[in-house]
Amino acid sequence: MRLDALPVSFALSLLLSVDHALAVPASRDQPSSRGLHVPILRRAAAQRNDTEWGVWAKQQKELLEGKYNHPSTTTTKRSSGYNLLVNQNIDSSYYGSLALGTPPVAYNVILDTGSSDLWVASSSCTQGCNGIQTFNSATSSTFNSTNATFAITYGSGKASGSLATDVVQMAGFEVNSQVFGVCDQVSDGLLSAPVSGLMGLGWQSLSASRATPFWQSLFQGNVLDEPLMAFYLTRFQNATNARDQEPGGFFTLGTTNTSLYTGEIEYQSIPSDAVSYWTLPLTSLTVNSASITLPSGTSSYTAIDTGTTLIGGPAAQVNALYAQIPGSAAGTGNYQGYYTFPCSTTVNVALSFGGKAWPISPDDFKLTELSSGQCVGSIFTYSSTGSSPTWIIGDTFLKNVYSVFRANPPSVGFAELAGNAQSFVTAGVLPTATIGSVSASVTGSGRSSSGAASSAIPHLALLICAMGATLVYLL
Repeated sequence: MRLDALPVSFALSLLLSVDHALAVPASRDQPSSRGLHVPILRRAAAQRNDTEWGVWAKQQKELLEGKYNHPSTTTTKRSSGYNLLVNQNIDSSYYGSLALGTPPVAYNVILDTGSSDLWVASSSCTQGCNGIQTFNSATSSTFNSTNATFAITYGSGKASGSLATDVVQMAGFEVNSQVFGVCDQVSDGLLSAPVSGLMGLGWQSLSASRATPFWQSLFQGNVLDEPLMAFYLTRFQNATNARDQEPGGFFTLGTTNTSLYTGEIEYQSIPSDAVSYWTLPLTSLTVNSASITLPSGTSSYTAIDTGTTLIGGPAAQVNALYAQIPGSAAGTGNYQGYYTFPCSTTVNVALSFGGKAWPISPDDFKLTELSSGQCVGSIFTYSSTGSSPTWIIGDTFLKNVYSVFRANPPSVGFAELAGNAQSFVTAGVLPTATIGSVSASVTGSGRSSSGAASSAIPHLALLICAMGATLVYLL
């Protein structure tokens, strides 16, 4: 199977408002009227042989490197909201939906904390948009073109077009005059139905268009109950009868949902010199209770990235990790940078970012089983360049925790998942995009400077998920 034939997946997308799509758990400490949750969907992966897995694995590594190894160039009231996510290709990516224009039209997008730009495919798209829903600017009375060009380069291609402003709604929130890219050229295979684009959830300093991201406009407009957003991602990798698409979990804006986690949220501060990605230092890495020696300072920085499927890290530490697994071997050919290990071996990996050690399920560490009885590990070698973080921590880890991205003070928090968290979604029952009422509205702050926007920034992982590549690491 060709990787570019896979459906778009990634990240978690938000559904604007979800009334009856999924059974949504009400937060124990907040009235249900103040907390909307966005359901997420997941798509199951098609069967592959060893050669096809190798092609896929190689492309995932290249995508991650392409994403991170390029330089990036009025308030009503406070509220909170949620979006249901869709899980695609067996935990490869998670998407949700937003509404764009006047009257509003819903679109599925990848939600990516590893990038900061919003873009959708245009109805005038001449390449790479066959079979997907596109945005027609002529149907929106609030659409305005900025006459600025826009281009983002990924490891597997690029998306280009122009910048515009319009009304964007998501999870009960609305930003007027939100800057976004309207793309009429998309590399083949970058998007696959039902995903129409990508929403970056990183900080403005990472934005190729220099636009204030949707979430950051809400934070600056003081309309969020709490200055944060949170994710719960489902796992179907170990399900024998997983479907092409499954419920993907929840994305929440302005609050957390205490029904989905237990105990306290442990926050760790983002280093003051690294507020672009959601950056945390990796302070401890263990495998089967053996500690791996890690550097300190900027050499320990990680990007917490919902748009990446796997985990990429420096060769020295990754090699040391697999050295603790009996029977492991470095991959060759398309598997270069990966490791294999006996499928009969249970591997327990745990990460710490300055506090508690957070375990990764052995089911998530085991990427796939090859015909030889060997399994491929979901942690691979990745060489960062410039100011890019040395580790990229994707959904292989994030499925194991309730993750919270907090704007003030800038920090990332994790909590232990509630034992019944996955009971709040029903296998095979997918959320549908519903355009609901707006509880809070702000006006976008535009761009930090004028001119064309063009960058080879790290949006890869997200997009790859959107492509539907099972296990996209770093999109």
